[in-house]
Amino acid sequence: MPKIRINHSYKVYLPIAALFVILVLIFPRMGKFNYDYKKGSPWMYETLIAQFDFPILKTDAQIQEEKGLLGSSVIPYFRYSEATVRNCVDRVEKTDLGKCENLKPEILSALGRLYDTGIISEAGSEYLPEGKSLDGNMIYVQKDRRARKVPSSEVYTVTEARDFLLLFLTKTDLGCDVDSLLRNTGIYDMIEPDLIFDRQTTDLVHEESVDYVSPTSGVVNAGQLIVSNGEIITAEIEQLLDSYKAEYENSIGYNGPIVWLWLGNLLIALGLVTVLYFALYFTNYWVFDTPNRYIYLLLIFLLATVLALTVEKVDPALLYMTPFTLIALYLVAFFKKRVVLPVYTISLLPLLIFSHNGVELFVMFLVAGVVTIFFAEVYNRGWKQFLTAIIVFFVLLFVYLGFRLIDGITDFNGYRTILYLFIGSFLSVAGYPLIYLFEKLFSLVSNTKLTELTDTNNRLLRDLAHKAPGTFQHSLQVMNIADAAARSIDANVLLVRAGALYHDIGKMVNPQCFIENETLGAHYHDGLSPRESAIEIIKHVSDGMALAEKFKLPDIVKEFILTHHGTTCTAYFYNKYISEGGDKADADDFYYKGKKPTTKEQIIVMLCDTLEAASRSLKDYSARTMSDLVERIVKSKMADGQFEDADISLKELNIVKNVLKSYLQQVYHARIAYPKRR
Repeated sequence: MPKIRINHSYKVYLPIAALFVILVLIFPRMGKFNYDYKKGSPWMYETLIAQFDFPILKTDAQIQEEKGLLGSSVIPYFRYSEATVRNCVDRVEKTDLGKCENLKPEILSALGRLYDTGIISEAGSEYLPEGKSLDGNMIYVQKDRRARKVPSSEVYTVTEARDFLLLFLTKTDLGCDVDSLLRNTGIYDMIEPDLIFDRQTTDLVHEESVDYVSPTSGVVNAGQLIVSNGEIITAEIEQLLDSYKAEYENSIGYNGPIVWLWLGNLLIALGLVTVLYFALYFTNYWVFDTPNRYIYLLLIFLLATVLALTVEKVDPALLYMTPFTLIALYLVAFFKKRVVLPVYTISLLPLLIFSHNGVELFVMFLVAGVVTIFFAEVYNRGWKQFLTAIIVFFVLLFVYLGFRLIDGITDFNGYRTILYLFIGSFLSVAGYPLIYLFEKLFSLVSNTKLTELTDTNNRLLRDLAHKAPGTFQHSLQVMNIADAAARSIDANVLLVRAGALYHDIGKMVNPQCFIENETLGAHYHDGLSPRESAIEIIKHVSDGMALAEKFKLPDIVKEFILTHHGTTCTAYFYNKYISEGGDKADADDFYYKGKKPTTKEQIIVMLCDTLEAASRSLKDYSARTMSDLVERIVKSKMADGQFEDADISLKELNIVKNVLKSYLQQVYHARIAYPKRR
């Protein structure tokens, strides 16, 4: 039975306890409408009776339809002109009516009645914005600083005003030809509209009326039936349920004992941190031994939770624009995919639990996050990040459309949501540079940083190539061999490549001390005792650490300098020392003062370093010879106890051995002898 590993350090449990407390404090203080329903499906719960009065909210389709109707017609706006009335009355009073002068008071009285009601011009087209039709029923009239809406039938056009004046005077029967009198004296022409069309205000009022549509269409009273058990949810019932849910969550919320709400939040928070802890325990137990990486993971989980809860509180619709895929990028930059996927999935759980469309959003961002993890390794630099954003957008769009098709929506109006998804996809590009801030704050090394370190054009590697060309070529060969081994067991390939390139940088301090850098005819160790030679050889580890400090190499890369020889001895000079009668008890100077490897990446570099050097001394490169060499070196390292602290299984070690055998056989394959030309 495998042994259960439990870390009892307070450094493990204190941060996760702090996360638990923070989650309990930030979780919502309101209840959630705990019914799931969908149009066309039966109501699976008890019969639902309204517990309070609530307004029936219009659907988006209904609001858009009303806006369309309002937008298609215009109600004109008129301002009363007292100057027009006064001018007309003055002109009539000054007009000489001859024998019919006694008719003037009646004319003035009729004009007074007309202007009290209001007169507008004949043309209707001048009241219309382009592409609109005139609402023939109502108009706005502003008089005495007050605007009122009146039926258009209650005001007169100029023609109607003239007809009214003629009819009014004819009924008076004062013995005059009224029509001829009004025409000859020009009184007809003196009648002008006193209600002046105001185009600017008409446009403004029209825009406001279109923008504002009442969001409700009636009220459901407390005690009224909403839906019965087993009843099929129609569009009308769905609208009632949506309205009831909105009123419950916005106004009513949690109405039970507050202690139960706190207890519920406590249990949910406990469940989340427990799942997170065991996800790390099963996928990367050793992360508990690196506090900076462990705390970073907890912080990323907290960031995702705060983001979901905050946006949900501000506007649930904005969750579609929230770049949750950034969480995946922040994880994949520093951790292996086997760790990233479960942590990312758990980070989306608060979104699933507390948001209105939790299931839909969870599935959308889970799929998009998986795609992001897959493509981030390829498209993570420069303009290629935009390719990832485009791919993520289409993934989100397809999943979103899938949910819309399931809902059976025939009139699609989710264009604003699609815009939000597009913006959110590209916000992940904008938020990506924060990785470098996290890298600095938590002393982490991102994959981007490792890629930069493996560029052989950087200053430190150029110095190595110039001062110790043999060591540089050796490091390149070790890197290539280690790359193949790392890929076979899902180790961190970029880290292995960086460790292989820098493990021997200390040799450029004294390059002639090492055989691969010796010039023809010069032998550094001639005249030195085995002990002196061993001390000079071993010194390249401390020299390498000094150079790593000077050039500010990350700690995780420095570890390869300390561990590539571990605590082994300089076998050649140690054997020479013993053969010359040396005392084994006084052989401490022949042993490296480094550290034993603790990761599979360090094991790989240690083996590849030794194999690359040992393979150069072979005279026979047959498959059997290569296999024996690999087996002998691995067995030797294990016998020396170099693998005691390493996180590598026997299965993985066997896979690495097979890869190394195959790789070395291909590198040192037999070549044919070319015949000489006669």
